[in-house]
Amino acid sequence: MSTAEQQPESTVPETSVPETSAPETSALLGAADIRELAAVLGVRPTKQKGQNFVIDANTVRRIVRTAEVRPDDVVVEVGPGLGSLTLALLEAADRVVAVEIDDILAAALPATIEARMPERKDRFALVHSDAMLVKELPGPPPTALVANLPYNVAVPVLLTMLDRFPSIERTLVMVQAEVADRLAAEPGSKVYGVPSVKANWYADVKRAGAIGRKVFWPAPNVDSGLVSLVRRAEPVKTTATKAEVFAVVDAAFAQRRKTLRAALSGWAGSAAGAEAALVAAGVSPQARGESLTVEQFAAIAEHKPAAERPAL
Repeated sequence: MSTAEQQPESTVPETSVPETSAPETSALLGAADIRELAAVLGVRPTKQKGQNFVIDANTVRRIVRTAEVRPDDVVVEVGPGLGSLTLALLEAADRVVAVEIDDILAAALPATIEARMPERKDRFALVHSDAMLVKELPGPPPTALVANLPYNVAVPVLLTMLDRFPSIERTLVMVQAEVADRLAAEPGSKVYGVPSVKANWYADVKRAGAIGRKVFWPAPNVDSGLVSLVRRAEPVKTTATKAEVFAVVDAAFAQRRKTLRAALSGWAGSAAGAEAALVAAGVSPQARGESLTVEQFAAIAEHKPAAERPAL
């Protein structure tokens, strides 16, 4: 999947896909199957589109197990590519909805599902679109999100999907190891930042494993990690809106080396205004953003100084 091009949702024509040499005991794709499919379709993975296809069946099975996909789950997958993870999800879930932006891959995926798992084809739906543009999905509301997210758009896609589809209870994403560390970081960590706080607005986040480079084609130059996100049982208790809280988060980390009194001066209208909001929220004006929880950011947002009226 890639956001290099923004395309509207559309009906994808069926594309014939050859029967590939999978063992009778498994409908999943192996390394030879992936390469054969790519050759037939004329697909050459590109860094621009963030395409690194998983070629190891054991890895996709592991992802599905770690995601704790249940037989009654409706799973949304972003960036299914040639379908290796999609097939594994179809084995375990009730339904799978895949969101794919690439024209060739989107056209080929339904045929791959029908060829390798015909008994489940009616449980599969495809949305041909940029995930950042998708505001509704076909069928029942999704209960889980499982995806191998392109490194260059992983965080915005993840946060957008969690925001637009509140029915998603559990998420497991495979992302660049560095991004995984940031998403799962706790206050006080050197890599704790905007992704950490915003992900915590929606869910309890933790690292769920590491993935080596050899299970991808082409092999990336970085390691990958699994991140588990379980939707909060109750939203963050605050009178501030999500947008108001996120504005404080963005301001605090835009100048993360500065104290919050200084970093939030623009947001509050002045350093004195920032100090007043921080004190009212029970946060030290000398603290830095990397030490605060999402609840503390919400408390600060609640105490934003009212805009001064212009002099008459």
